Amino acid sequence: MSRKKDISILIIYTGGTIGMIHDPVTGALVPIDFKHITKHVPELSKLGYILQSMTFDPVQDSSNIDPDVWVRMAETIEKNYDKFDGFVVLHGTDTMAYSASALSYMLENLSKPVVFTGSQLPIGLLRTDGRENLITAIEIAAAKENGVALVPEVSIYFDSELTRGNRTTKFSAEHFDAFNSPNYPALAEVGLHIKYNVNHILYPPKKSKLKVHCKFDNNVAILKLFPGINRNLVQAIINTKGLKGLIIETFGSGNAPTYKWFIDDLKLFMSRGGIIYNVTQCHGGSVEMGLYETSREMLTAGVISGKDITSEASVTKLMHLLGVCSSTKEVLKYLSKPLAGEIS
Repeated sequence: MSRKKDISILIIYTGGTIGMIHDPVTGALVPIDFKHITKHVPELSKLGYILQSMTFDPVQDSSNIDPDVWVRMAETIEKNYDKFDGFVVLHGTDTMAYSASALSYMLENLSKPVVFTGSQLPIGLLRTDGRENLITAIEIAAAKENGVALVPEVSIYFDSELTRGNRTTKFSAEHFDAFNSPNYPALAEVGLHIKYNVNHILYPPKKSKLKVHCKFDNNVAILKLFPGINRNLVQAIINTKGLKGLIIETFGSGNAPTYKWFIDDLKLFMSRGGIIYNVTQCHGGSVEMGLYETSREMLTAGVISGKDITSEASVTKLMHLLGVCSSTKEVLKYLSKPLAGEIS
């Protein structure tokens, strides 16, 4: 059994609210130096693990996250993979679910925990939620049984719940309980003890070597349907120069208008090699194409069902597959299959 003092965790601060404190002179929020994190969270020294930290330069506001930043995160983990037992990624909450989804596809055969966390209040504030989130994320990243990591996948820890990164979505801009996993159970629940739901955790094939995929193609768009949507808007999107993939956020279980022009425009986009992915705009539930007449025509036209995938996981998956696959046929094949547990 691994002893605490032998377990090492790398904390990667990419940016976000959790790493902010008030400047004593200006009063403005500024990033802290994570080398001195124990000054703000003295409890870390009592955990007993070997903790090291690194900070992105420059730190990234959550709204500025893009595939280049995902590549930096993945390459940082790859470079340090053999040196540490687990990784905690500190990240802004607004796009955390996108980043966690992206890394879940990038880090194939992952056998060590990569736990994303952050906070709604800066770590320098007395009432911050960041302190507990950080401490527990480290404990989860360090957790082992018989020398094997308990949660060897990309996850998000926030407010007493650990969820699969590519199953998670942010649903509150105000509450400490900011994230939800609408279609998949929690990987762990935290109270007096940390209860791991091992039956829901992904474990890689034995003796599999980590493979890191760093290619993305962001020539994608999301079209959210609404009553009264007009053809000019749809055509403006599908005629975007270089567009390769379109995610349609549909009603309910994957339904869309049956206007002839709408189906004709989708068919035209696909005839030019475009890929269309059908994702429900509902917070929970699944696309079931063909269940109603309003989705049967899209199914016949060749639109791919996103099943119960989240919007964040769908856009990162499409960008990932367009980047790594050699043909449209290959992208279509993998869109309907789980790569990292993102769909049922």
